Amino acid sequence: MTRPGLPKLIATDLDGTLVRSDDTVSAYTHGVLDRVRAAGIPVVGATGRGPRLAELSRNDIRAADFLVMAGGGWVVDQSDPAGPLVLRDERLRGEVLAGILADLEAAVGPLTVMVEASGEHDAPLWGDYHPSWPYPDRFEARSRADCLSCDVVKAFARTEDHHVDELLAAARRIVSPEVATLTQAGLGFVEICPPGVDKATGLSVVAERLGVDPADVLVFGDQPNDLPMFGWAGWSRVAVANAHPELRAAADEITLRNDDDGVAVYLDRLLSR
Repeated sequence: MTRPGLPKLIATDLDGTLVRSDDTVSAYTHGVLDRVRAAGIPVVGATGRGPRLAELSRNDIRAADFLVMAGGGWVVDQSDPAGPLVLRDERLRGEVLAGILADLEAAVGPLTVMVEASGEHDAPLWGDYHPSWPYPDRFEARSRADCLSCDVVKAFARTEDHHVDELLAAARRIVSPEVATLTQAGLGFVEICPPGVDKATGLSVVAERLGVDPADVLVFGDQPNDLPMFGWAGWSRVAVANAHPELRAAADEITLRNDDDGVAVYLDRLLSR
C-alpha cells in the first residue's frame, strides 16, 4: 500500500530526463529512486531505446520494476524472481515500412534511414549512417532492401532539408496512425513505430498488470515522444526544464534540468512532505 497523497506508479523517461548530458545518472538520483521503491511505489523506465539497450537501461534506472522500451513497443516485468518477463513485443512489418518510406520520399525527398532490426543485446542499427546520430551505437551499413527485409522494432528517418519537427508534421499528414505511430525524441530523426505503439499504451500494459488507474500515475519527460504518456497519466505530468516546448506546454509542473537531477529533486521533495 502506498501512503496517502502519493502516486501509485511513477514512470520516467531516461535520456534528457533522468540521464544527464554526460550519459550518467547520479548516485543521488539512484538513492531517491530506491526510496521511492521502499515507499511501495513501483518505478518504470519509459524510454525510446530499443530492447537491444535493455542492459544499459537497467543500469541507468536500477530501481525500475518495469521497463517500457522502444517508445512503448517492448515492455518487460523485471520484478519476477524467475527472470525478466516480456509483456509486449510489437514489430513493424518490413513491407509496411517500405510503403511509408516511399510515400515520405515522394513528398519530402531522399531520406536517411536507419532501422532497429533486432532486439538482441547490443545488436547494431542497420542502414544509412549519419554523423548527427548522437550515440556511439554499433552500426552496420546496409542497403534499403536489407533494412526492409524483416520486421523491425522501429525505424529512424531524416532529411537534410527539414527540421525534425517540420518533417514530423509532414509525415503525420501522409501516414495514417493506423499504419504507424510517428514521433521524435530529440535525436533529429522522425521515429516510425508500429501502429498503436507509444509510451501511453506501453505504460497501460504495466498499469493493468498492477491494477493501477492512470489517474494515480506520475510521469516525467522531456521530448514529444513523451506526450502520449503525459496525456494518459493523471497524478501529475512533470517536464524537466530542458524539455521541448511542446512537452513544457503539456506539463502540469516543471522541475529542474536533467543535469541538475530534476526528477530526483522533485521526488525527494514529494517523499519528504
